[in-house]
Amino acid sequence: MSRNTYLTGAAAMVIGLTAAACGHSSDSGATKTETETVTASTSASATTTSSSMSSSASATTGAGAGTDVQSLIPTPANAQRTDGPDSIADNGVHKHFGVNGSPSSVMDSYKAALESKGWTVSVLDSGGGGGGGGATYTGTNGNAYGVFAGGGYGGSTDLDACAWPSKPSNPSCGGN
Repeated sequence: MSRNTYLTGAAAMVIGLTAAACGHSSDSGATKTETETVTASTSASATTTSSSMSSSASATTGAGAGTDVQSLIPTPANAQRTDGPDSIADNGVHKHFGVNGSPSSVMDSYKAALESKGWTVSVLDSGGGGGGGGATYTGTNGNAYGVFAGGGYGGSTDLDACAWPSKPSNPSCGGN
C-alpha cells in the first residue's frame, strides 16, 4: 500500500475519535477525562485524543456520590414563591417556599411529598388553632438528613426546607 493510503486511514481514525470524544455527555457534578490511543499501522504514528468536560458540583450524599441533596427537596403544591437554594453549613442546602393553603393542610401534603421522594419522616412537632399552626419534620433519605419547618395563618404558609449529605452537628433550618 502507498503512504497516502496509510495517511488517509490515520486521518479518518483521528476524525472518528474526535467526534466520539465530543459526543459523550458529562456526568452531573463530576469531571470526566477520556483518552484513546490508536495505532493506524507500523508506518503511521500513534494519535491521542483527549477530552475533558466538567460541571459544577452541588452538595452530594455520602453514599450516592453524584446525588444532589437539593433534588431531594420537593416543591410544595400551590407554592407561590421559592427562595433559594442557598448553601448552608456542613454542605447543606436551604430553600424557602411561600405557599397558598392553611398551615395544617400544607404541612400534611408536604409530609406526603417528602415520603414520595424516599424520605423517612418523623414529626418533631405540630399543632395549631384559631386558623394558624405549623409543623416541623425531620427525615432521612439514605445518608441525607433533612429538617422541614412550616407554619402560618389562614391561607398562607411559609415553609423552610433544609437537606444535608449527612446529619450535621447543628441541624438548624430557617426559623426552627
